[in-house]
Amino acid sequence: MALLLTTLAITIVASLFWQQQIQVRSIENQRLQLQKQWILRGALDWAGLILREDAKYSTLDTLDEPWAVPLAETRLDQYVENGSADADIADATLSGSISDAQARYNLTNLCTNGTINPVEVAAFEQMLNNAHLDPALAQATAVEMAAAQKNPAANAANSDNQSGPQPMNLTQVDDLLAVPGFTPEILDKLKNFVIFLPVATPINVNTAPAEVLAARIDGLSLSDAALLVASRNTASFRDIADFAERLAGNSLSVSNLEASLTTNYFLVNGKVRMSRAVLEVQALIERNGTNTKLIWIREY
Repeated sequence: MALLLTTLAITIVASLFWQQQIQVRSIENQRLQLQKQWILRGALDWAGLILREDAKYSTLDTLDEPWAVPLAETRLDQYVENGSADADIADATLSGSISDAQARYNLTNLCTNGTINPVEVAAFEQMLNNAHLDPALAQATAVEMAAAQKNPAANAANSDNQSGPQPMNLTQVDDLLAVPGFTPEILDKLKNFVIFLPVATPINVNTAPAEVLAARIDGLSLSDAALLVASRNTASFRDIADFAERLAGNSLSVSNLEASLTTNYFLVNGKVRMSRAVLEVQALIERNGTNTKLIWIREY
């Protein structure tokens, strides 16, 4: 009986210690999560400051500006006074980058207020062709967007009364999976070249890759677009006239609605590693003059 009672007491005490350990670990994880979120929030504020400073001294947005230089993985204790950093901060690292969102093809251009733009559909078809994907997906995407935009209030009000699937308002690249024909493999091929921005925008020809330039400029081949990018790497385009002059060899023209040299939207990617935990975020920042605004933020 004494042995049985001793065994029972040890079991109860061990169970209590185990539960306490779980609670302690849960609290530690929550604290680490909050610390990571605040570090990344600070990184986003710093990115906004860089973009505002860039707007003060530059009228062009090019890939040789300070905002385009990525931050390599950096230990955060390098920026904390000696002896004042706790163990978690001492193990924390931060890395990130800012990229031009208008270097990508803006899918919002496909449809505005329920009206499909055939010129933009043709541009997206060209991008799909260049990627060896089905060009019919461009029209399917525009139709899906138009259906969701034509009467969003009615769709929301009648959603409970309709048994069929309702049109989905596409706001993120991952939402393309709601369009018939799109697969995760297709998104992997397109995710670095397309984006949904709040409003229709031109592309920045100083930052756009050859795939986007070839899709955006009607009649421009992918090989000629690659030559333009090589020329731009030597000397960025000073203005639209400079871009049109270098484009003249292809007997093509470009309008201000298609091309720009400045950017209003930037993607900020950040990654913080702290102890055993890692957190990655991507945020879209709008810059209007010297003012910046966070549009959305996603955690991974």
